[in-house]
Amino acid sequence: MQVKLVVAYEGTNYCGWQIQPNGITIEQVLNETLSSLLGEEITVTGASRTDAGVHSLGNVAVFETHTKMPAEKISFALNQRLPEDIVVQESCQVPEDFHPRFSKSRKTYEYRILNCRFRQPLERRTSYFYHYPLDVSAMQKAAAYLVGEHDFTSFASVHAQTNTYVRMIYALDVVREGDMIRIRVQGNGFLYNMVRIIAGTLIQVGAGIKKPEDMESILAGKDRELAGPTAPAHGLTMIGLEYL
Repeated sequence: MQVKLVVAYEGTNYCGWQIQPNGITIEQVLNETLSSLLGEEITVTGASRTDAGVHSLGNVAVFETHTKMPAEKISFALNQRLPEDIVVQESCQVPEDFHPRFSKSRKTYEYRILNCRFRQPLERRTSYFYHYPLDVSAMQKAAAYLVGEHDFTSFASVHAQTNTYVRMIYALDVVREGDMIRIRVQGNGFLYNMVRIIAGTLIQVGAGIKKPEDMESILAGKDRELAGPTAPAHGLTMIGLEYL
């Protein structure tokens, strides 16, 4: 049977999702723990290959197994063996033709910016500290230019490997709650580093380095050099996926 997992993790101690030769990853831990639990070689396939230091509340992975254990019970058994910073929120059986990456879905990410005078120790792992005041109103105006279907070449890493840079953003909201600014974006898919580059560009707008209307020419230019820097990984959390 094919089993789907919904996986939450704090990515601080990992070299991202995908197995890497230079350090431990979420995928590696899941493969090893599942193989030990089920007594067979297990290889998971993830929906999003989050980068080193990026967190998740609901990444999705699937794997094939011959176990007699009910799919919904696997999460309970697995969580007894996983480290504290990885927790399976749900496990269930899914059709054999379900693919976490290629099935139609909406993905949601959130970038958190701690915008205040001094750092907050409890927020250091899951938000990016930015000392200078940010104009959230300007960031909101800039974000509106990115909603819809566009060619996001300017917001993709130069190392992105893709057949097309066109993506659809359904919603892009910038909200301040006290000292925390949340950039939440929902789309049908994202290019390599796209959300972090959007966050870095919106930070420049909030700081007055760029104007909100600059977003239009950045998109049209299709040039990575036109957008802002790639914001640090630890401020990014994958919220989850909604399969359509």
